[in-house]
Amino acid sequence: MSRQSIRRVLFDFDGVLAHYSHELRIAHLAQFAYAEHERVREVLFTSGLETEYDGGLIDTDAYLGRLGAGIGAVIDIETWIGSRVAGSRADDTVLRHIQSLDAGLQLGVLTNNGLLMAQAIPRIVAPMYPRFEGRVLCSGALRIRKPEPDIYRLALTQLGWNAGETLFVDDIFANVQGARSVGLHAETVTDGRSLGKVLRRYALI
Repeated sequence: MSRQSIRRVLFDFDGVLAHYSHELRIAHLAQFAYAEHERVREVLFTSGLETEYDGGLIDTDAYLGRLGAGIGAVIDIETWIGSRVAGSRADDTVLRHIQSLDAGLQLGVLTNNGLLMAQAIPRIVAPMYPRFEGRVLCSGALRIRKPEPDIYRLALTQLGWNAGETLFVDDIFANVQGARSVGLHAETVTDGRSLGKVLRRYALI
């Protein structure tokens, strides 16, 4: 199938659609909980809690409970979303490229994040979110993470998409390789400029 046959584009989120800073997110939670910055980092990341949640190994209640207990504050869904929004910024150049895509081209998101990320994404990329609505898939829901080949198969099944007609873009080459292993067209994208080059190469803009 030729590059000109692409009918759908599946995007990674962090590092592609939006810039993401662990440090800003940690700072937001630390300020909320009156906790030390390094303590929040230890509980959220060093302990493996975030990875467990991203992989669907624990549910949202357990995740928020452990996070709150670890940093000494009650962390509810709105607080968590607020911290994720504080650490994320939509890429304006990417936004412009997406706005220039044909309205008939279906777009989706496949991200290595826990279930709550599906509620944060609409706030982070609000202007472009209507193009993705109903097609945002998180690894925590699929219970498997990129670059495992099965996550791409599950994503395609849930979306009802054909691999040969789908372009996948991610900022991590291992994830691109995983997508290619199941027949997806896949390219590495790290910013708006590289996304533009890929979209032009596939004759999408």
